[in-house]
Amino acid sequence: MQLWTESSGLELGYLALAFVLCAFIGIERQIRQKAAGFRTHVLVGTGSAGFTLVSGFGFTHVLGDDVTLDPSRIAAQIVTGIGFLGAGVIFTRRDAVRGLTTAATIWVSAAVGMAAGAGMVSLAVGLTGAHLFALIVLGPLVAKLPTRDTNRVLRIVYTDGEGVLRRLLSVATEAGFSAFILSTHRRDRSDLVQLDVRFKGRTPLRDLVPHLHDVAGVRSVHVQRDSDDDEEESRT
Repeated sequence: MQLWTESSGLELGYLALAFVLCAFIGIERQIRQKAAGFRTHVLVGTGSAGFTLVSGFGFTHVLGDDVTLDPSRIAAQIVTGIGFLGAGVIFTRRDAVRGLTTAATIWVSAAVGMAAGAGMVSLAVGLTGAHLFALIVLGPLVAKLPTRDTNRVLRIVYTDGEGVLRRLLSVATEAGFSAFILSTHRRDRSDLVQLDVRFKGRTPLRDLVPHLHDVAGVRSVHVQRDSDDDEEESRT
């Protein structure tokens, strides 16, 4: 293939292309202050391009009648390695999963780097453009779409006498939710209060639950089943 016989200058050009494109991806994550930002995405993309270039150009001198080259083997190992790296930015806390989008951007950065390293310039540019369009343009639009859990009931158990309810309502307001208290009662022979409250907002309720968990004095938060729901979700 012509790709594997190009000059070293072209190889550096592919590497630079991977660097620039993945820099755009990394800047978007950096602006949003995510766990993996500019440096991570640039290194992932550039490294993937480097591995792809090595697999294509690095072993041509050993080719012969008894030696064949399969560049796809290194590419397959890149995909596996990036899977482990992406898993490192995903974490769960009380069943609240965070970091999935950042892990996906690392995966896309690797794909951009591999495409650039393979000389597939149009694919690399197209991947970057589609990725940024999805996050910057479509992301905010999709977030405004109504979802089933924008008006749901939470059952919150918290310690009484510590101003927890006031802090809960303040956190919900800052997150763009309005709260309607349905019922509240003290649990028998304890200082725990059980609160049923309906939250209404423009974003999914799952975005609010982790913030409520972080309020000092909160023991548990459960998403109650509405009459039209198939099953109950919970956060403990």
